[in-house]
Amino acid sequence: MSTPEDTPSFDTREDAALSRLHRARALIAEYNATASTDADTRERLLDDLLAERAAGVWIEPPFFCDYGDNIALGAGVFINTNCVFLDGARITIGEGTLLGPGVQIYATTHPIRADQRMYRKDGIPAYRTSAEPVTIGSNAWIGGGAIILPGVTIGNGTTVGAGSVVNRSLPDNVFAAGNPCRVVRQL
Repeated sequence: MSTPEDTPSFDTREDAALSRLHRARALIAEYNATASTDADTRERLLDDLLAERAAGVWIEPPFFCDYGDNIALGAGVFINTNCVFLDGARITIGEGTLLGPGVQIYATTHPIRADQRMYRKDGIPAYRTSAEPVTIGSNAWIGGGAIILPGVTIGNGTTVGAGSVVNRSLPDNVFAAGNPCRVVRQL
């Protein structure tokens, strides 16, 4: 059983998260600057950055994420240019899934009420965050510019229209689009 002395302080957790963020930023900067013809370097960098990466994953630079160590990508996942993953919680993408350019996946969020979101640390305004995992099934297609919000699961074989804002889970094998994203039809 842990004692108060064994329990990490808020600052310790904050320092660990900041170290993870800095590590990810360095790896991402190197990845984004590596030529697409240098497959060995790109694969090594992705292996260092990501929690899991199966064979045939392709991420088109530039790519951005908070930590990387909360991201798991299945075989043959393709992530197009300018995608952003806020991976405060696990982001899992199944095999054969395609993400269009500019897709944003937010596993991290903040309380919407300012009195719950903000506090003061050493006299300076600070904010609270929380995170919920995002899961995208196998053989899905997420259209360019779509935004996936925390806690969402997108089913296998589902297509999400470009520019959609996905704020709730979607079943397998549907086409869904809009803001907010809604099922349009079965596939």
